[in-house]
Amino acid sequence: MSMNGEYLRVTSAELDRALKDPEWAWDLAEKIQDAQAEGEPAPAEARHFTTHQTWHLLGFFLQRSAFPVDVVHGEEPLATDDWGYGPPHYLTPERVQLAADTLHRTTYDQLIKGVDPSELTKAEVYPQIWDSPASLEWASDLFTPLTEFFRGAASAGHAMLIWID
Repeated sequence: MSMNGEYLRVTSAELDRALKDPEWAWDLAEKIQDAQAEGEPAPAEARHFTTHQTWHLLGFFLQRSAFPVDVVHGEEPLATDDWGYGPPHYLTPERVQLAADTLHRTTYDQLIKGVDPSELTKAEVYPQIWDSPASLEWASDLFTPLTEFFRGAASAGHAMLIWID
């Protein structure tokens, strides 16, 4: 089984309800994932997004670049129950806006500049496939859609639920 980075855009009202009732939030996440599976909207319009197995690699790159927001794990705990591999966290609309603005100004080439694949192996970055410089490109196809997803959420004033499933 693989570990996947999961994101769910929520309104401020939905975030308030999720904080009071995390089970409701889990049900909402499943409902949106199921509905979206039938027709994939563009990332900027989607309510759900996944970085699949690239979450840890993206997190390594973003942390290395001193990214101001933890877009891989979230920043505030939503619940104590596991939603897969640990409890979900969230970003407020203000943190989503900061993340979206910073992602928009960041290129994937900037993130990987100067990284040696051996650093990823040493840091035990999941899924441990870092045997060549070409492996650094593994998450490049998801970085732009992730940026678009955050920009769409920010433009709508949405918060974000984040978990590893």
